[in-house]
Amino acid sequence: MTKPAATARATMLLATTMLAPLAAAQAQPAPPEGEMPLETIDVAGARAGAGRGGTVGYLTRRTATATRTDTPLIDTPQSVSVVTQGQIRDQGFQSLTEAIRYVPGVIPHQGEGNRDDVVIRGQRSNADFYVNGIRDDVQYFRDLYNVERIEVLKGPNAMTFGRGGGGGVINRVLKEADGIPIREIVAQGGQFDNKRLAVDIGDRFSDSAFFRLNGVVEDTGTYRDFGHIRRYGFNPTGTLVLGPDTTLKLSYEYFHDDRVTDRGIPSQFGRPYRYRQNTATYFGNPDLSYARVDAHIATATLDHRFESGVQLHSQLRFADYDKFYQNVFPGSAVNAAGTSMTLSAYNNTTPRTNYFSQNDFTYKFATGPLAHTLLGGFELGYQTGLAFRQDGFFATTGTQSLVINPLSPVSRVPVSFRNIASGNNSRYDLGLAAAYVQDQVEIGPHLQLIGGLRYDHFDFASTDRRSQVTTARIDDLVSPRAGFVVKPWENLAFYGSYSVSYLPSAGDQFAALTPGLAIAVPERFENREVGVKWDVSPLLQLTAALYDLDRYNQRFADPNRPGFFLATGQTNTKGAEIGANGFVTDWWQIAGGYAFTDARVVNGFSSGSTVIRAGNTVALVPFNAITLWNKFNLTPDLAVGVGVINQTHTFASSDNTVRLPSVTRFDLGLFYQVSEGVRAQVNVENLFDRRYISTADANNNITPGASRTVRVQVIARF
Repeated sequence: MTKPAATARATMLLATTMLAPLAAAQAQPAPPEGEMPLETIDVAGARAGAGRGGTVGYLTRRTATATRTDTPLIDTPQSVSVVTQGQIRDQGFQSLTEAIRYVPGVIPHQGEGNRDDVVIRGQRSNADFYVNGIRDDVQYFRDLYNVERIEVLKGPNAMTFGRGGGGGVINRVLKEADGIPIREIVAQGGQFDNKRLAVDIGDRFSDSAFFRLNGVVEDTGTYRDFGHIRRYGFNPTGTLVLGPDTTLKLSYEYFHDDRVTDRGIPSQFGRPYRYRQNTATYFGNPDLSYARVDAHIATATLDHRFESGVQLHSQLRFADYDKFYQNVFPGSAVNAAGTSMTLSAYNNTTPRTNYFSQNDFTYKFATGPLAHTLLGGFELGYQTGLAFRQDGFFATTGTQSLVINPLSPVSRVPVSFRNIASGNNSRYDLGLAAAYVQDQVEIGPHLQLIGGLRYDHFDFASTDRRSQVTTARIDDLVSPRAGFVVKPWENLAFYGSYSVSYLPSAGDQFAALTPGLAIAVPERFENREVGVKWDVSPLLQLTAALYDLDRYNQRFADPNRPGFFLATGQTNTKGAEIGANGFVTDWWQIAGGYAFTDARVVNGFSSGSTVIRAGNTVALVPFNAITLWNKFNLTPDLAVGVGVINQTHTFASSDNTVRLPSVTRFDLGLFYQVSEGVRAQVNVENLFDRRYISTADANNNITPGASRTVRVQVIARF
């Protein structure tokens, strides 16, 4: 199918499945309060934008993350998609990357089988993750047991978050002690020996002291041979009301995750190798492939309102991550005869400790007819850690590769690991300091302007532990944001925005700094976006956006100076997105949308030993993608959920040599209210058991999608 035809087909499908019913939505009554006893839906609060985070069902109406001020989404000149706790629970997903599959414009990346990794608007990152607005950039898999909602903020976000965030960021908003009594147990089981138990207990000691405890334990297999996950965590939180204008919140989380790493299957003839037969087949050595992390995260948050009207929001966070991963994985494609391929191996020790202090001051005032929300603040941070890589040498060959038969791809050959000259062996230190200012101006009821500027001081030093040579670089980065919102009616807003982000030369994970990287200029992301947001009703919001995103200064290996780079690489992404969240009728909820994404290489650049040429499509980015989750309340006690994910073909790498086929997947959910305090649900992922490719990490680490998977969940509140 040609690209224009694919676009037309996707647009027609979107119109018939989502937009047509919405035209009549304004005439529909709001859902009755307490749609199901386990989903407390405050309709009156929803109409007023109140409630927990302004959330009702699958719709969140406001957030303090995008602008650092509490702002309705309709007044935010930026694309923001929110996955609410209700949607997370109904879909039954427990991992971050699965939960965001229904967000338009976001594609999960394989992440080498050991971490969360995403592609947002054609920009890949494994570091643009945040918790309550503070950086959570270590490479690991995040659980959802203590998550209130997931916010996906698209486009460059440096004004709000600092470095990185070129295509967007993902922010988890955690559950907190709010004084509302809750006692909840969630038990899950299912195929592949899935076993999981989560608890959520909260109450108040007094009118000024609240507590809450979330915990989880899971021991489960996966649809992949040898796949196994063991994880557990607990997160106690407390809130102290110190006075009418002062609140202190405390949180500590310990989280452990231990699993088999799985880099998927290789390619052959420019496509995934026998992926319809290899949905479960493991390629490599499962005994030597594993990843583990132990995370300790402590946070103190102080909110205070001064007599002058200035509001302070201050967060202190200490986070210590002990991360290690090792894998034996496909190192090459299968040969033309189908008789041989190679395996490679390495491991990485990547512990990191983060210290952050984030301080926001907000003041609302008027100058004549203009109403201002002025934000000023500063951020201090220190990050230190180790980057230590060891490459694997196979006992039978004494080399870094092992030839195997792809029809017998599991290897038990012993592997020894050692640090070689090209492998990282560095201790690093990163000092951060930032200051920012922003003004949101209301010019009457129909026009709003926003302008902001952030200055970041990025002081990075990396010491090679073998030579004791320290290489350092300092970057002083200035990131602007400008936008407008035009509201002809209170429930309809047109917006435009311009924003810039930078990624320092050390990259997402800033693990090491070579002399060549030390003189390379930062990458620059420049975004222009226009859009519309329409509150069809107090319980349904439609959004649409057009954007143009340029990424400059990507590094191309200098052919005349090995180890140095030419910062001439450039990509461009042009896209359109449509989103829909909320109640279409009193018995039908939806979440999802459509994304057209044309992400292209403008100037060639290198990715390892691979040369990327101008005109190529950026890896893992489909031209068209439709995601739509529906929940139908058939009776007060019975509901059914139906989801569809449809996307056109992608490429495993930006060299465009391995093509991944298009995907159509249906998911199903059945929900039954057993009693006032007990709900049972069944989730079926990939209902029709289609064989498809889920994601990839370059041309020979390709992950087949899960076969039909059934999970059962019981939620009890008492």
